[in-house]
Amino acid sequence: MARETGDVHTINDWMTMGVFAGLIVLFLHRSMGTAEPRDHLWQYLPPAVGCAIANYIGNQGYGVWAGLLLLGVIGYILVVLKPFDQTT
Repeated sequence: MARETGDVHTINDWMTMGVFAGLIVLFLHRSMGTAEPRDHLWQYLPPAVGCAIANYIGNQGYGVWAGLLLLGVIGYILVVLKPFDQTT
């Protein structure tokens, strides 16, 4: 059952928005720093697209697949972007 409205109602909406918001904060934090950037802009594209796809398929009724994809997105962020790595 597909939703036609743009409202935020499902857990998929909230979870993907939370992960995407965290991704935005990470990007802004790193882009404003004085240190040489250790990641590239293109590295933020896969998790951003993953959030959009996870939200879409979750809203189409495939919650398990959406959850697995969102876990993959979080894994990518942790492994590739390393948000908690303090070495600069």
